Amino acid sequence: MTWSLWCILIAGLLPYVATGIAKSGFHAYDNHNPRAWLAKQTGFRARANAAQSNCFESFPFFAAAVLVATMQNASPLYMTIFSSLYILARVAYIVAYAADWPNLRSLCWLLGIISIVALFTIAAH
Repeated sequence: MTWSLWCILIAGLLPYVATGIAKSGFHAYDNHNPRAWLAKQTGFRARANAAQSNCFESFPFFAAAVLVATMQNASPLYMTIFSSLYILARVAYIVAYAADWPNLRSLCWLLGIISIVALFTIAAH
């Protein structure tokens, strides 16, 4: 299995990393109704929960890009570069979101989207 395909698994797990950050410390955590508990959170917990949602939103677009590039026999080198860039950007995105660094967060989001578009672009050639 190629690195880019492994990146689909990694990207699929990233929302759960953000969830772990949001729930870290378990301050009055209610496992009977976790979504209501998360909805009441503020600070880094609320931001990490928002990062989780964005990771879930971004994942299908990334997975499709990797699969299309794979099916089109795109350059393995470029697939590795852009898949890795996506993962690094998304990890940095989670950190920047939780830490309340909005400019870095936006830059990381943009790098992730550029990586996805690049994967589709190399698939087209």
